[in-house]
Amino acid sequence: MEEKRYSQLTRYELQQEIAGLHEKARKAEQLGMVNEYAVLERKAIMAKSYLLNPDDFKPGEIYQIDGDPGAYYKIEYLNGIFAWGYRLSGGRNEEALPISMLVAMKELKEAQE
Repeated sequence: MEEKRYSQLTRYELQQEIAGLHEKARKAEQLGMVNEYAVLERKAIMAKSYLLNPDDFKPGEIYQIDGDPGAYYKIEYLNGIFAWGYRLSGGRNEEALPISMLVAMKELKEAQE
């Protein structure tokens, strides 16, 4: 079977892929395979980005970085599933983050209530 790109998968196929990646990552973590765990987690983050709508992420807005409490990111522009911008805590070094790593400030407030 030919392996498909994440962009070619259906929503259901993406969800199955993410579940499989999380399971493999859990096993790698249990076996102490730190590098393998990190690669599998990054793949899951990428796959999750394809479940989201890039139009929901707006240039100029500030988002919290998921998994990095207190770190904020300002989007300059989007290119596919990547948000290009910079972290507010660091210098003005431009970097790209998958959109699944960004949490809207509005979602944070709702989650805290």
